[in-house]
Amino acid sequence: MELKIVEIENPNELNFILGHSHFIKTVEDVHEAIVNINPDIKFGLAFCEASQDALVRYSGTDDELIELAKKNAFNLSAGHSFIVFLGNAFAINVLNTIKNVPEVVRIFCATANPTQVVMAETEQGRAILGVVDGIRTKGIETEEDIRKRKAFLRTIGYKF
Repeated sequence: MELKIVEIENPNELNFILGHSHFIKTVEDVHEAIVNINPDIKFGLAFCEASQDALVRYSGTDDELIELAKKNAFNLSAGHSFIVFLGNAFAINVLNTIKNVPEVVRIFCATANPTQVVMAETEQGRAILGVVDGIRTKGIETEEDIRKRKAFLRTIGYKF
């Protein structure tokens, strides 16, 4: 077994979700789940098939996001993994709906941060062991940091 690090390519710091599922139906079901939230959401979705043809299956509503998802999924090449890049939505807007898709097994991360995927590679294939999401913690927030956090959440409309 060999351990590897695969960087998620995300040049525009878009929100994305990296997960694991168990069936080729994932592509259509995750697509339907997202558009059922809001048919105007722009996204690209790619899924690594784990048997037979072992292809990257894909879908979405935005060609650039689809290409980004396909590229990252192929770089991962880990069976039954999927990645969704969001163009005009935050991961929080679709995360619970995606988690409730019957074939979704787990979510590794939902982020816009620089992300490294820790992988194991064997003769059979690849597995995602976990992710490094963002940078190392630098300290503990101060009273001023708390004020800024609360103001930010209200500015972007997530708290009132």
